[in-house]
Amino acid sequence: MSPPSRRLQTKPVITCLKTFLICYSLIFWFTGVVLLAVGVWGKVSLEAYLSLASEGGTNAPYVLIGTGAIIVIFGLFGCFATCRGSPWMLKLYAMFLTLVFLAELVAGISGFIFRHEIKAVMGTAYTNAVKSYNETNTLSSALDTIQRTLHCCGVKNYTDWKDAPYFNSKGIPRSCCRENSNCTDEILKDLDKAGKEVFTTVSLEQLNSQRSCWDFFSKLSMSPFVLSLTGLLCSGDKCDGV
Repeated sequence: MSPPSRRLQTKPVITCLKTFLICYSLIFWFTGVVLLAVGVWGKVSLEAYLSLASEGGTNAPYVLIGTGAIIVIFGLFGCFATCRGSPWMLKLYAMFLTLVFLAELVAGISGFIFRHEIKAVMGTAYTNAVKSYNETNTLSSALDTIQRTLHCCGVKNYTDWKDAPYFNSKGIPRSCCRENSNCTDEILKDLDKAGKEVFTTVSLEQLNSQRSCWDFFSKLSMSPFVLSLTGLLCSGDKCDGV
């Protein structure tokens, strides 16, 4: 009877292991494609939200794009190394998989540990953006984009603008105005009248509930997308001292 090490080196076993490793490499490659796509989507669709949350700008989408590209390359490399059966290529691939696993572990743990801080930071950033709104700076532009896109107004609701210096001179920003509304300068300076012209409802089914931009940020901050982004950033810079 042949020893166990000999039995594991039979052709069927090697073929099975090779097939498994190729399938795994393809799955690994696919996750890289997903990360790449999410990074591009985040850069295109979430730039305003992320820039507001970080009070300036963020490289998080670029981190995902770069990570996704590297994983795609090494996923293909893993398939190639498996097909060739090159020992040094397979060892290099195994080392890379180990590094990726450790990085994902650190990112996941960091995102979970700092999840409450993430939510608080986003809420503070949004509140500060409302208070410092002046129509010209980058944060104000991001805030306008969010309110127009999400059809929301203010942190909790449109009345939050009454505490902003901008309201004393010009009233509620026009980015809060609904389509085909009668948003004149006079109306926007009057909270009671403005309430009939600005975004206050979510949908016909929720006609009596007011929609706040903070509702969106609360959900966004707890989503896997933001947790993974923040986890990656926190692992590098300790969440900016949080």
